[in-house]
This record gives sequence, structure tokens and C-alpha cells, in this order.
Amino acid sequence: MARNSMRNFRNYYEILEVETAASSDEIKRAFRKLARRYHPDLNPGDKAAEEKFKDIGEAYEILSDDSRRSQYDQFARFWQQNGFARQAAARKTASRNGRNGNGFDYGEYRDFDSFVEQLLNREPSTRVDAKAPDAYRPGNTKTAYTVEARPRSTVKRDRPPVRSTPPRPARPPEPPRERPRDVEARLNLPLEKAYKGGRERIRLEDGRSLEVDMPPGTLAGQKIRLKGQGLHGGNLYLKIALEPHEFFSLQGSDIFCRVPLTPSEAVLGGAIAVPTLDGLVKMNVPPGVRSGQRLRLANKGYPRGQSQRGDQLVELAVVIPIELTTEERELYEKLRATERFNPRQDWLVED
Repeated sequence: MARNSMRNFRNYYEILEVETAASSDEIKRAFRKLARRYHPDLNPGDKAAEEKFKDIGEAYEILSDDSRRSQYDQFARFWQQNGFARQAAARKTASRNGRNGNGFDYGEYRDFDSFVEQLLNREPSTRVDAKAPDAYRPGNTKTAYTVEARPRSTVKRDRPPVRSTPPRPARPPEPPRERPRDVEARLNLPLEKAYKGGRERIRLEDGRSLEVDMPPGTLAGQKIRLKGQGLHGGNLYLKIALEPHEFFSLQGSDIFCRVPLTPSEAVLGGAIAVPTLDGLVKMNVPPGVRSGQRLRLANKGYPRGQSQRGDQLVELAVVIPIELTTEERELYEKLRATERFNPRQDWLVED
């Protein structure tokens, strides 16, 4: 974690590797890049990467919200000005000066963690398995009371009577329990995460934090039921939404992408590397392809059913180089002087 000597203070801008004046889009792009790099699924068994991933998520949760980011910036400035290494009297004075217009009294926090916990309104996390939602059943703890029976005491005539203990007042009746209510929450997933599945951490509007084991092949609009995680013991339904991808797009169960080619690759053909959801694969390009022509990679699309997958559609785009070296220009000039192909040979040109 990015901690310094100021009682576990974390610089969220350094964690996300952005400037303090970074825009919301810059913060979001930095978060996505670092989250992919340090994700536990890509770093199995690496505790340092796991801790870094948690710090990245916490930093994005603060800086992506304008109100929280403003509170954090004010707190950081207050902390740098006043510090937490002074004595109690100095801290009390700093507390009076650290109250801002939103009701935060920065001087009363014993450390940085206590400030973050209140800012995020955190509660203890609960681990839920979306593959087996019935596994979690919130229980009610019952306390058993034991009453010991005692024989009546014998009252002697030469002693004053023993006063009996007045009975305890009856316990007030328990208030009626609220009826269970189902709630729905939206969960945005990157395409790779929806495809591969795995553990995903979500935070609900009521402040609770849940870790959900997502099944692979999740689709947009699909709902996942978490039993007992709604209001008063009801169910929580997570509605899945897929974030737009910069390279892939879903067309039913097929995955579409565009791959650029050089003029020589288009003319001569050959094997090229093509990204897929499973990683890079080699694809043979036939000679003489044209821009806009589509090739198909079988069984490289999105899961369809239990054992089937769609295909990946690859649209080829011939890209012309803008800047040429001297050697490249000489070769193109030599090619133009020797080539016989003329796409305009059927045009009628009057003298």
C-alpha cells in the first residue's frame, strides 16, 4: 500500500498514477488499466498484487465521486498543514480549525482509516457465492434463560417475616418484524470479466460490501439472485450490464472485431496474430484480400449454452502508410513501374 509516516495516510492520486487535477475520464482509464494489471485472477497467490488491487479499488471509489473526492482533498490539505504527530492539546486546536462546511471535523479522526470508513459509510463485508445463493442463510441467535427452583424458606416465630422479592416486570412485547423485501441493483462488468467469471466485489447503496463469485459467460440483462441479501431477509437481484469494449463487440453469441493489414499483407497473405477473449491466436489471411472482407474464427465467440460457443468475426482493413523511409519509397516506385495491375483499365478516356 502507498502509506507514509503520517499514520497510514494513502495518496490516492499516486496509487492511480494520475495528477491531482486529473479529470474523471482520466481517473477511470487509469483505474481500468491498473485493475487489469493487478487483478487477483491474473496474479494467483501474489499477496502484494492483491493488496495493490484493494488499494486501487478504494482509491477509485473515493476519486470517482465528486463529493468524496472534494472531502478527501480537503482532508489531505488539512492533514499536511496540521499533522497527527502533535500532542493532544495541539490536535484539539487543529480540530476546531479542521471543520468544513459539510460538517466534517477532520481533527477528531485518530487516523486516516477512520476518516475513510466514515466517508464510505462502511460495514463488515459478507462473502456470497452467486453459484450457490442458498448457501447463505442469515440466522437468528436465541438466548436460553435458566431459572433455578428454590424451596420455600421456613419462617420461625421468633424472627421477623422475610419480605418476598417483588416480581420483575414483564418484558415488553417484541416489535413486529419487517416483511422481507426483494431489491435490485445494477452491476457493470467488463466484457472479459463477464466472459471468464470469477470473484467480483460490489458495494450497495446501503453501504454493505459483497464479494460475488460470478459464473462465466454472463450476458447483459441477466439477473443473478442472492438469497437473503435484500431488505429484512429478502433477495437481492443483480442485473448485469456490460461495459463497452475498445476492441470487441457482441453480435448475439458472435464477437466482432476489426484488424488492420498492411498493403503487402493484403496482397501476399500469410499468418497474422489476432486478439481473442482467450488471448492471441494465429489466423491465415489468404492472398489478395480486400478492405471490409470478413474472416471467421470458429468457436472463438461468446459461450452459448453449456458446451457451445459462437464464432469471432474478423473484418480486415487495409491501412496505407503515411510516412515512408527512403528505401520503402524506392521499392514502391519500383513496384509502380513494373506492376501490370490497373484497376481503371476499363474506363473510357477521350483524347
